[in-house]
Amino acid sequence: MNINRRLILFTIILIALQVCCKLLFANNPDLSGLSPFVAIALFSGFIVKEKNMSFLLPLLALFISDAVIHILYLNNLFGFAGFYGGQWKNYLLLLAVTAIGWILKGRNYSTLTAGAIAAPTLYFLVSNFMVWQATSEAVYARSFNGLMACYDAGIPFYRNSLIATVVFLPLIIVAYNYLTRNKAELKLA
Repeated sequence: MNINRRLILFTIILIALQVCCKLLFANNPDLSGLSPFVAIALFSGFIVKEKNMSFLLPLLALFISDAVIHILYLNNLFGFAGFYGGQWKNYLLLLAVTAIGWILKGRNYSTLTAGAIAAPTLYFLVSNFMVWQATSEAVYARSFNGLMACYDAGIPFYRNSLIATVVFLPLIIVAYNYLTRNKAELKLA
C-alpha cells in the first residue's frame, strides 16, 4: 500500500471513529463530549503541512458524523438532530482548535500535552460563552452569575472532551505513525 492509500485509509478510520463515538456517546448526557473531534483537529494542525488541507480533515469528520446523526434523527433513530441552528459556531471553533495545532506543531511531549489541554479548554470557554450570549433570561441570566451557571452546566461536557482529547490524541498519533512509517510511536516527524 503506498502512502496515498495509507493516508486515505487513515482519514477514513478517523472519520469512522468520530461517527462511532458520536453514535455511542452523544445521546447520553453522562458520556456526551467523549469524541475525538478535538484530537482530530489538533492532529491535523500538528501534522498536515498545507494549512487549507489541515482544516479539511476535522471539518469533514464532524460534518459526516453530523450528517449520519441527522439522517438517524429524521428516521426517529436518534434523540437529537445532527444539524441545527447556530451549529456553524462548532465548526468555527473546530478551525480554532486546528489553529492551536498549527501554532504548537506537537514537536515534543510538552507541546502535545499543552495542545491536549488548551484545545478542549478553549472550546469549552468560548462555546459556553456563546451559549450564554445566545440564550434568553429563561435559561441563563445576562449577568456574571448567569455566565458562571452556564459554565457550571458545561463542566461534564468539558471533562469528557478533555478526557477524550488526552486519550484519542496519542492513539491517533501512534496509528498515523504505524500506518505511514510502520512504527508505533508517540511522536510526530
